[in-house]
Amino acid sequence: MSGTVEARLAEIGLTLPKPAAPVAAYVPAVEQHGFLHISGQLPFDDAGELMRGRLGEDRDIAFGQMAARACASMLVAQMKAALGDLDRVAQIVKLGVFVNSDPRFTDQAQVANGASELMQEIFGEQGRHARSAVGVPVLPLGVAVEIDAIVAVSDG
Repeated sequence: MSGTVEARLAEIGLTLPKPAAPVAAYVPAVEQHGFLHISGQLPFDDAGELMRGRLGEDRDIAFGQMAARACASMLVAQMKAALGDLDRVAQIVKLGVFVNSDPRFTDQAQVANGASELMQEIFGEQGRHARSAVGVPVLPLGVAVEIDAIVAVSDG
């Protein structure tokens, strides 16, 4: 299906990645009572490689923002896979951003902006959301960022 959100993706030149399969015993997304809960998504670069590293140790804020943007792209890919039509997205409600951080790194919110700004770019006002940005000592597979989401959806 092609709608308003699909047109916006084309306008900004964003091609969604193939939705990633789970790496453990969970499902990518669950739709329940008007909400889509999306499991944490990992960042892949344009070559399909995981974006690994620790912010403040071997990665800088710019890399973290790119990784957060890649996670956000994967979140949108999971939305499309789960809903079939991105125009069913009524509101991005909340993003949970986990940043692989050196103990002295305190700019998690700046890293998370990479995802937040992309959601607003794609969904407009419906992309504005609540958010947590948390520094953690390690993430699965050594990635720099992992992001999960709660999305309000319409019946379509």
